[in-house]
Amino acid sequence: MTVDTECSRAGCRERAPWAVNWRNPRIHGPERVKIWTACDEHRDWLRDYLATRGFPVVVTPVDAPLERLPETAG
Repeated sequence: MTVDTECSRAGCRERAPWAVNWRNPRIHGPERVKIWTACDEHRDWLRDYLATRGFPVVVTPVDAPLERLPETAG
């Protein structure tokens, strides 16, 4: 069963087929994964927003989130 999810970008209410998996390595280890959801239009914006801050970030389909992220951004 697919869950309809809204995009995490402020003000956007579009359906979000993407999971932006990320973590802040200064606070959490690789087993801690935070997830923002993204529509097609905001997927790259949300990924880049996190990546420019040095956070490890991996985009996956919303129904395939990650359980662990890499040690460093990449």
